[in-house]
Amino acid sequence: MRTERVGGNGQAERREPKVIVGAAIIRDGRVLACARSAPPEVAGMYEFPGGKVEPGESETAALARECAEELAVRVEIGDRVGRDVRMAHGRSVLKVYVARLLHDDQPKALEHQAMRWLSATELDTVTWLPADAPIVAALRPLLLAATPS
Repeated sequence: MRTERVGGNGQAERREPKVIVGAAIIRDGRVLACARSAPPEVAGMYEFPGGKVEPGESETAALARECAEELAVRVEIGDRVGRDVRMAHGRSVLKVYVARLLHDDQPKALEHQAMRWLSATELDTVTWLPADAPIVAALRPLLLAATPS
């Protein structure tokens, strides 16, 4: 997936979309959902924590860094969940990975207004950001499989 921009010479320049990574942090059959605090048009909507992959940074390293910055936790990054989700008119793409908390770390809402641990049956009790919503359907069977018996 590429976007095109016309450069100063009138030629179309191809560039890869910016990669945004998200963490589906699963514990005891529940996933961590975080409510945005800004910007105002999405404040209160829920997302998977994460952020932009910086130049020269791998997706998994970016996700580990973002979880440390946003939640003050260390995570082990697992497999991808769901498909790539195009954002910002194709200028960005969201990729979500399953993650697991390490060393009994407890997330803190450093950049979010609220956090909730949601089971498979509770996923629809919050309003997800449009980009995160397609991941929820792919996540449901993983949560059901991870539910303690």
